[in-house]
Amino acid sequence: MESSAVSLFAPWANFYVIIGSSAAALTGLQFVVIALAADSPMARGPDGPRSLENAVAAYSTPTIVHFSAVLLTGAILSMPWRAVASAVLALGACGAAGIVYVVIVMRRTRRFTRYAPTLEDWLWHVAFPFAAYAALLGSALALERDPGHCMFVIAVTTLLLLFIGIHNAWDGVIYLVTQRPGSERDDDDRSRSG
Repeated sequence: MESSAVSLFAPWANFYVIIGSSAAALTGLQFVVIALAADSPMARGPDGPRSLENAVAAYSTPTIVHFSAVLLTGAILSMPWRAVASAVLALGACGAAGIVYVVIVMRRTRRFTRYAPTLEDWLWHVAFPFAAYAALLGSALALERDPGHCMFVIAVTTLLLLFIGIHNAWDGVIYLVTQRPGSERDDDDRSRSG
């Protein structure tokens, strides 16, 4: 069984090095976004840091978790497993934990009252991540029976999580920029009310 685990994962090594490295770099950039958020009007609003903390928990922390899941999946599939069953267990745990986490994100998003999520927000912050983690769990459970197809599903899933993280990080930056005093949107709001 040792050679089958190594031979199953070896052709994917470059793919997981590339997306794992990308996820790690993007995680670092997300820390910059959080630093910018600390200076946002939300942080200076009536609820101050508490409102920022809720926004980070609902929208920014999940991005870090998705990038970390990509990095973890890449690490799992780059390890020299002696048996595929060990990798199945690790990938399955990652998928199951992701599903639980998305449910937590959904609850946090509902409780955050300073911003009403749009359909796009629900799709990118809840539906797509849930689908990705469910696909990861399902593929992990079927990996030994159908390794060829499951490896492709796992690859697509990790790529989807990477794109979800990129989209959500970008969306967060755009939101922060448009909410800053002196931004074009802020000037438009003032001219309408004046």
